[in-house]
Amino acid sequence: MLKFLFDRFTSLIGLLFLWPVLLVVAVLIRVKMPGGPVFFVQKRVGKDGVVFNCHKFRTMSVNHNGSTVSVAGENRITPLGAKLRRYKIDELPGLWDVLIGKMSFVGPRPDVPGYADQLQGDDREVLKLRPGITGPASLKYRYEEEQIAGFIKGVRRGNSELRAMFEKVDFSKMSDTEVAIWYNDNVIYPDKVRINRYYYRHYSFVKDIQMIFATVLGKRIKYAGEVI
Repeated sequence: MLKFLFDRFTSLIGLLFLWPVLLVVAVLIRVKMPGGPVFFVQKRVGKDGVVFNCHKFRTMSVNHNGSTVSVAGENRITPLGAKLRRYKIDELPGLWDVLIGKMSFVGPRPDVPGYADQLQGDDREVLKLRPGITGPASLKYRYEEEQIAGFIKGVRRGNSELRAMFEKVDFSKMSDTEVAIWYNDNVIYPDKVRINRYYYRHYSFVKDIQMIFATVLGKRIKYAGEVI
């Protein structure tokens, strides 16, 4: 109940105080990224597997054909969009999703259909949580796009450590997009599920507050035996 009340009250206050910022960003998107909507609205899987419309500021060019896995430096991400992503400003419209009860400030990031809704066994505990604007997995992988880009560069250059870790995978037959999806699906996403399950089983409102401050201030905290 405390988490529920905190989410509603704080999201309302946030929208009331940040509306000038939201307006400025909306104008910049219209000017710098013409020909498309200000907001990016996409179906995401929420609590109990219920699909909802997730709202963010648009950061990509219109009519791109990219995958759902983003990589730093992609052409479809505009210069303005890259800055919005870097400082998490693109997430601000999510305050509305928190206010109406579709999301929480802290929790697992909402997935597109085909990920969380396909989890099996104990991993489905993640679906008992409302998706969050931030959370332990979001903090650990705050530079996820750069990490994926680095992995692609590493396998293309024949990095010996990566070759030893994934010796059974022939990346030479994959495109960069396919490598990005493979790395997300086989390395990053399973680890996100693990840490989000820990969050579900060891919930702490105090930790929620710490993660919110860590997100806003760009700091790291100790969580689940690691620094995220």
